[in-house]
Amino acid sequence: MSTGTGTGVRIDHTVTTGEFKLDGGVWEVENNVWLVGDDTEVVVIDAPHDVDAIETLIAGRTVRAIICTHAHSDHVDAAPELSRRSGAPVLLHPEDLPVWALTHPTRRPDGELHDGRRIQVAGIDLEILHTPGHAPGAVCLYAPALGTVFTGDTLFQGGPGATGRSFSDHPTIIDSIRRRLLTLPPETVVRTGHGPNTTIAQEAPGIDRAPRGE
Repeated sequence: MSTGTGTGVRIDHTVTTGEFKLDGGVWEVENNVWLVGDDTEVVVIDAPHDVDAIETLIAGRTVRAIICTHAHSDHVDAAPELSRRSGAPVLLHPEDLPVWALTHPTRRPDGELHDGRRIQVAGIDLEILHTPGHAPGAVCLYAPALGTVFTGDTLFQGGPGATGRSFSDHPTIIDSIRRRLLTLPPETVVRTGHGPNTTIAQEAPGIDRAPRGE
């Protein structure tokens, strides 16, 4: 699925299915995969489960980077193989390296994400917003030119990401959302790591009453 912008830049999307593993548990999950770019180049936001499906979505374009919103297994398990096939670097916030090592103990990411970094693709900027809470190195990617933010598992339709497992903290994720996401324009489209899109305006009223989740 593709969403055009009228500027040559588009957002491509697919859903992959696989397992999320943490704290000795295994869950079947569906993950969103997002591509931002044009007819010649893209960045991939998260690389879960099915590298062939992601390659099909890339459709031969140059991959500038594989950007990990965080290092839970269901967001990064296909990242090294996609990097090998495409030649693109895998980028991760360094505070999520301990989480990454649970899935890829012998292969480190290729580069670091940090708050305020801007990644350019197809003539637009994606700004990295460090939003810890669901994971210590969780990030969101804000694309003001597209009126959208890619939130990984930090913010969903219905509230914040889960904080009931290792490496997570509920007060921290609420603080991240309030400081880094609710300050964005209310009409900003929120494109999540799982499930449907929402907007900042839709999610803002219930954040302080949100349950901790699992």
